[in-house]
Amino acid sequence: MASCPPFQFSSKYYSVSGNDCVRQSSFFGGKPVLNQGVGYSVILGFGAFFAIFTSFLVWLEKRYVGSRHTSEWFNTAGRNVKTGLIASVIVSQWTWAATILQSSNVAWEYGISGPFWYASGATIQVLLFGVIAIEIKRKAPYAHTVCEIVKARWGTAAHLVFLGFCFLTNIIVTAMLLLGGSAVVNALTGVNIYAASFLIPLGVVVYTLAGGLKATFLASYIHSVIVHVVLVIFVYLVYAASSELGSPNIVYRRLLEVASKSRSCQEPISHVGQSCGPVTGNFKGSYVTMLSSGGLVFGIINIVGNFGTVFVDNGYWVSAIAARPSSTHKGYLLGGLVWFAVPFSLATSLGLGALALDLPITASEASHGLVPPATAIALMGKGGSILLLTMLFMAVTSAGSSELIAVSSLCTYDIYRTYINPEANGKQILKVSRGVVLGFGCFMGILAVI
Repeated sequence: MASCPPFQFSSKYYSVSGNDCVRQSSFFGGKPVLNQGVGYSVILGFGAFFAIFTSFLVWLEKRYVGSRHTSEWFNTAGRNVKTGLIASVIVSQWTWAATILQSSNVAWEYGISGPFWYASGATIQVLLFGVIAIEIKRKAPYAHTVCEIVKARWGTAAHLVFLGFCFLTNIIVTAMLLLGGSAVVNALTGVNIYAASFLIPLGVVVYTLAGGLKATFLASYIHSVIVHVVLVIFVYLVYAASSELGSPNIVYRRLLEVASKSRSCQEPISHVGQSCGPVTGNFKGSYVTMLSSGGLVFGIINIVGNFGTVFVDNGYWVSAIAARPSSTHKGYLLGGLVWFAVPFSLATSLGLGALALDLPITASEASHGLVPPATAIALMGKGGSILLLTMLFMAVTSAGSSELIAVSSLCTYDIYRTYINPEANGKQILKVSRGVVLGFGCFMGILAVI
């Protein structure tokens, strides 16, 4: 019988053909790891839990703290939110499905430079936004949206242009969130991708309708805690506890072995001895170098592109408007630094782990964000896939809630109150806000399908 590579960890990824040890053509070539019941339980169960729990917290605040649920409170959370909640909502807003999925993909493509460029390239914008947040509180303390500020400064034409930019940003981000989340739910559980696109936003719509921006902040805090707990589990598993890897030294040695092969990981997989190899553009083809031309180019694109998704996303402006003046810049600085840990740690554990374990992942699967699920399944089996599914659900729903409020405030204050009914009272504004939340929540699934 042919001998397989020295760092083969599980025979289920290999088969013997003649005198050769041949690897399966795809990690996800068989049935989903989990059954559909688990997928629907996570989507509907967590959705229902957060809808009920967050709505209950909002009711407690109204009952015992004395918060008045006016249109102003619904859209600005009273403009008195402290540093911790601001930081947590920034982390959850910026933790997209792509944060979890594609960060590991760039680690799989470029080695250790990928996680650094992904995390640092998307942290700069949030840190810099803290400066703008201070100026918002100083110069426009009663604003509700970024477009209101634009209209006051530059007039109607600029207002309409920025309104278009903001809506496009929210639409694209919403579609990306749901599509990324639904794709992984489909890959892991077999749940229909269209059904997942419509079911994931349900719980979010319920608690956002109940508590507006404050409910989004409370849910984001819980979501961020869960995301970081799962993150610590994966990092600990890869670098300390796993029987397959279990130490930085083993991961480092296996990355060197993978890079010494004759072909690139991005090429089609046929023979186990030809599955991975030196990375084109990396110093000496190594996965453990920061000298990577591909990683650098990705980093530049990441930095430039993400200025648009932060500075033109009304959700970040709304969060700054909701903060108390002394907490504004602290919240954004803390949130940016905490967020850095999410893609960097996840990619250096699950992304590099996939390389170190020499998993049979195709380039197509990697580009669809399936590197983290493959590593989680390889190391923990069904438990790993459930953990990753939970983490992904938290990321998609918390960021989706922020997009709901962002679109709602734009429609309410920049369209309804500005052009349709300038004399609108608080009850009318609150009614329109909730109507937009419900309407856009239903429309989210259609966006993902399109």
